[in-house]
Amino acid sequence: MAFAVVYDANVLYGNEVRDLLIRIALSGAVRAHWTHEILDEVVRNLAENRPDISPDKVSILRERMNAALPGALVENYEALIESLKLPDADDRHVLAAAIKSGAEVIVTSNLRDFPADVLAVYGIEAKSPDDFVLDQLDLDEGTVRNCVHEIANSRTRPPKTFAAILDALERAGLVESAAALRD
Repeated sequence: MAFAVVYDANVLYGNEVRDLLIRIALSGAVRAHWTHEILDEVVRNLAENRPDISPDKVSILRERMNAALPGALVENYEALIESLKLPDADDRHVLAAAIKSGAEVIVTSNLRDFPADVLAVYGIEAKSPDDFVLDQLDLDEGTVRNCVHEIANSRTRPPKTFAAILDALERAGLVESAAALRD
């Protein structure tokens, strides 16, 4: 059975990274999880930073994410939040969701907010999206390559190539993963 991960809001914000992470989960390589609170943060940040995206499109994005991975939504984790200690108290909900869902990994761009010693108590590790994708490449390179091809094939307005998707992933911080996929 695939291991469970929690995707933090910051890795679900960017289109290509979000698409890749969801497609990795759709492949069955991992069981991805998030919460309403995580999705609220994604939606709030998109609305704030991308006024060119209509609120309707942002709502549709949220619905499609939950429809694509019906088991992803973690609920009833709130009782754990108060007992958790992290450098940023606003991130406790992410750790609570990881504990509740039995996740082994939190995929986040804010590694400093999830200290290894704190997470180790719960058998959880924080990984950057680049390190997470590199791990997936080590486990099954073909699956990750197929996910990137699927993203490229889904982009029709304007059309995008495999190389263009790798460029976008690299710009989004998946530098080593994009380099490994270029080889």
